[in-house]
Amino acid sequence: MKRFLGSLGVMTALLIALSVAGCSSVSVGEPEHTTMVLDTVGTSASSESDASETTEPTTPTPSPTPKTVLVSFAGDVTLTEHVNSTASNNFDKTVNGDMEYCFQNCREIFENDDMTLVNLECAVTDNRSHADKQFVFGMKPEDLEMLNLASIECVNLANNHTRDFLEEGYTETKSNLDDYGIVWSDQNQTAIYETENGVRIGMFGLANNTSVDKGITAINQLKSDGADIIIASCHWGVEGTYTQTAEQTSQAHRLIDAGADIVIGTHPHRLQPIEIYNGKYICYSLSNFCFGGNISLSDPDSVIIQCEFLMDAEGTSCVDYKLNVIPYSQTSTRPGNDFCPKPYEWGTTEYYRVLKRLGWSQEDE
Repeated sequence: MKRFLGSLGVMTALLIALSVAGCSSVSVGEPEHTTMVLDTVGTSASSESDASETTEPTTPTPSPTPKTVLVSFAGDVTLTEHVNSTASNNFDKTVNGDMEYCFQNCREIFENDDMTLVNLECAVTDNRSHADKQFVFGMKPEDLEMLNLASIECVNLANNHTRDFLEEGYTETKSNLDDYGIVWSDQNQTAIYETENGVRIGMFGLANNTSVDKGITAINQLKSDGADIIIASCHWGVEGTYTQTAEQTSQAHRLIDAGADIVIGTHPHRLQPIEIYNGKYICYSLSNFCFGGNISLSDPDSVIIQCEFLMDAEGTSCVDYKLNVIPYSQTSTRPGNDFCPKPYEWGTTEYYRVLKRLGWSQEDE
């Protein structure tokens, strides 16, 4: 089972290591970061004889086995339709209450890692008062069971839809996630999840137009709180674009320089490149993964990114990183969207299209 400090936990898994080619922010006056904490033996012996003393050889102390931690990342997850949707193929009508439907083609991947993190881009509330905007997303609290059954333990809430049902709805969102044991973080609160083998994974989010300085403050807070790995979730960039902005690049570099181990981007609803900077990975945009707000898809491409963190002997610092890219479609049927992501088959045009958009090579697969 995975275990966490302050929410839930599942198991360590291995992964194929592969080599490569290769935020945005809140307003002044936000509260300071707080951290949510969810919940050699040497031997010798001697004997004496009448004439001499013999010392038994000493058993060498075994070196600790380095720990590895496998974390899966997927992009925007919106388990509901637009509040005014009347389409016959909208999310609720398609899923029809089946809590295992959406993630049936990726559950095994998520079950066999140490932690899974997605960007939850909707409110989770029964509140009906909402913002006056074009798209408003609010999922039913009981549908959080979908995440539990899929072994998705952690979510980022720093995005432009978690407050669609105003501040009351956002407060209910956080409370409902707590009730289902799902770890959450945003631009005001960090979180730490502890794996079964005792590695503490720290995380925080940066919403659109949030100062990157707030992320650096979060990194320092997580270091102080004893996080062994630090994940930055950044909801940033320009929607509908396949290339990161200069601002995204600058912000990501600053976060890595400050101590983040990996930067995961969402919001553009398209795949953007993976960069290696100072030996660490920046995934500028993972696109949508399971997005109930889209009943048709102009671009179905998505991805699951798995990062294997190799820890030092004490398990308190990451010394190396390996990335695995799993190309996905947001839907298992085309045209349209059935809200059931499915992996692209190896060697297909779609598979290599995803790799190309990410700027990624898997030559030794």
